[in-house]
Amino acid sequence: MTDPLQDPRFFADPYPPYARLRDSAPVQKVPTGSGGRESYLVTGYAEAREAFADPRLSKDTTRFFAGRPSQRDLHPAVSRNMLATDPPQHARLRALVTKAFTTGAVARLRPYIAGLVDELLDAWPDRGPVDLVASLAVPLPVTVICEMLGVPESDRLLVRTWSSDLFAAGEPLRIDAASHAIGGYMTDLVVSRRSSPGKSLLDDLIAVRDGQDRLTEDELVSLAVLLLVAGHETTTNFIGNAALALLQHPESLARLRAEPQLLGSALDELLRFDSPVGIATFRYSTEAFTLGGTAIPEGVPVLIAPGAANRDPNRFPGPDQLDFDRGATGHLAFGHGIHRCLGAPLARAEGELALRAVISRFADVRPAVPAEELEWRHTRLMRGLTALPLTWSRGTPRST
Repeated sequence: MTDPLQDPRFFADPYPPYARLRDSAPVQKVPTGSGGRESYLVTGYAEAREAFADPRLSKDTTRFFAGRPSQRDLHPAVSRNMLATDPPQHARLRALVTKAFTTGAVARLRPYIAGLVDELLDAWPDRGPVDLVASLAVPLPVTVICEMLGVPESDRLLVRTWSSDLFAAGEPLRIDAASHAIGGYMTDLVVSRRSSPGKSLLDDLIAVRDGQDRLTEDELVSLAVLLLVAGHETTTNFIGNAALALLQHPESLARLRAEPQLLGSALDELLRFDSPVGIATFRYSTEAFTLGGTAIPEGVPVLIAPGAANRDPNRFPGPDQLDFDRGATGHLAFGHGIHRCLGAPLARAEGELALRAVISRFADVRPAVPAEELEWRHTRLMRGLTALPLTWSRGTPRST
């Protein structure tokens, strides 16, 4: 059996393959990677939600790969971070940064985010074309998280490049090189902030490390790298995917124009409809158990696909329809359980403010190329566009 997700057409539209897999079995064994290794893929909603919260699925990659031969050379700050830990270590690390991403903390950031959105959109031409990904979806969350972490403005383009390279599927040397670049950069930035401290989130983490010794130096660097990368990659995809979904569903876009107050609740449906994360980060079974009627042996990778689970008709009837009236708050785009995305409130705020501004400021906006010409990132972990060219009628200037 070949890997069902290796078809090049999968990246453009993964949902038909996901549906076929889910219809066959919500949990099933699939070949993944090279060397004939097999994993268990979870595509059903109920099964994915259960798996996200199951303590028998470990994220401790160090333990799983110990003693296994590998040709990879990832920087430790990338290969051993908070996402790759289990309790109690995970709880200890997460507690140190949770306060920066609470709903209240994000609410205080909203004026800054809104101002940044306006600044980016002010640079758009009076009439298209413009690439929404390059001019809004990428720079907005990158700038926000870099500002939070105290990354100098002059370094942010490099950070953006390294982060993108970390998800260069099928290019292990490029990924490894990017991991060392960003890991080395953050190590140097920690040294710099120690000698010239400020008031950033990174400074707070350094104070924890140096004052209370609750972080090792490796943990400090890896946590900073994780916040830097995870703090914008998912949001970039969210903004691009949501904008495209609205443009491809003009009746939904028209409704948001007429009822702008609806956007906050519509975010959940947009996240469900085209999830920015296709397959969640690595997990493996620490003991044999049964999930969705499928026996999973001990010691095998288990891949949870929120992109598939969010289109499960058993949970969301008519899943391929964009429907702002459905109750989509239970979507799994941000995961579930103790590993649920820490930055979800920030991602939602950035997505809401970006989409609201585009909808209100640009009339008759539409894709500048046919759907079949849009390019998607070639990674199953992330689901996102490489570019979204937009245009609008010459006789329809943007609103102010």
